[in-house]
Amino acid sequence: MPKVNLSHFEASLLFALFTSIVLGVVTKRTDRERVRYAAYCFAWFIGAIFGLSWLMFLGHG
Repeated sequence: MPKVNLSHFEASLLFALFTSIVLGVVTKRTDRERVRYAAYCFAWFIGAIFGLSWLMFLGHG
């Protein structure tokens, strides 16, 4: 089995993607609502990733 080496950023993006898909599927009824909500959640995850990474960067000086 091939070994997968992901950076922390890549792992965070995969987590955001899969979590957004699951949230869209389990919380909405129609396919259109699911896609829109998954995209909405993904955007918020990406925003949180960048926001928290900047806070950590500025906090460590």
